[in-house]
Amino acid sequence: MPTNHFDIYPVMLTPFQKDNEVDVNALKELTEFYIATGSTGLFTNCLTGEMFQLTDNERILVTKTVVDQVAGRQNVVASGTFGLDQNRNIEFIKRIYDTGIYGVILNTNQLATPTESEEVVKKNLSKILDATGDIPLGVYECPVPYKRLLSPQLLGWMGETKRFVFLKDTCCDQDQIVAKLKAVKGTPLQIFNANISTGLSSIKAGAAGLGSTSSNFYPELLSYLSVNLKGDAQKLNKVNTLITIFDALIHECYPMSAKYFMQLRGLKINLD
Repeated sequence: MPTNHFDIYPVMLTPFQKDNEVDVNALKELTEFYIATGSTGLFTNCLTGEMFQLTDNERILVTKTVVDQVAGRQNVVASGTFGLDQNRNIEFIKRIYDTGIYGVILNTNQLATPTESEEVVKKNLSKILDATGDIPLGVYECPVPYKRLLSPQLLGWMGETKRFVFLKDTCCDQDQIVAKLKAVKGTPLQIFNANISTGLSSIKAGAAGLGSTSSNFYPELLSYLSVNLKGDAQKLNKVNTLITIFDALIHECYPMSAKYFMQLRGLKINLD
């Protein structure tokens, strides 16, 4: 468990202009917003950022813009697997890593079809490991187009490779998270919980941090939890209860709802 704080990796929105081109200036402003409101790392080119609707060139543009704007102040991770052609994924992993990111995130539902076993996932992970040198990797249990959760056993193997450094966990189950934490203990693989209702309890169990949609609505509250992790337990639990209640509402019409909320907060994000 972190001694006095936990990490916060916002899942970044992607702003667009009215002609549907990436709004680079708005993305730079948004990057600064996340940093100013308490992020300790950034996850760009993600589901929140409409990664499946972007072209490869747009994915690179978004990621490079964020990396350049951050300028080394925080680690940036970005997704690198789109489709089931692992040879293509390998090439894109190399390409997006060259933008300067800390690690490339592999979407677990792009490693096998819904009916294929976890052995297929492991086989494809091995292929990617063999073909990508020493590039640091992560995994995201992305819920779209289908959610593939990883077993503690597979995560333990991944941790032992020393190549995997990041898991965005979406199981939403404290017992499963604890089992996963036990499996990766002593390895570089850190777990970041996407689920707010189990967020604080997972941190207390040893998770490295949160990677939540909440960062697109009230990042200051997540930052409060992080910096006050060893503080007043009553206040900590009150804030945690509030954001858990809020979490049931913020997913409506997401990510457009988040863009609208950001606009209300004064950011120049187009909604057309």
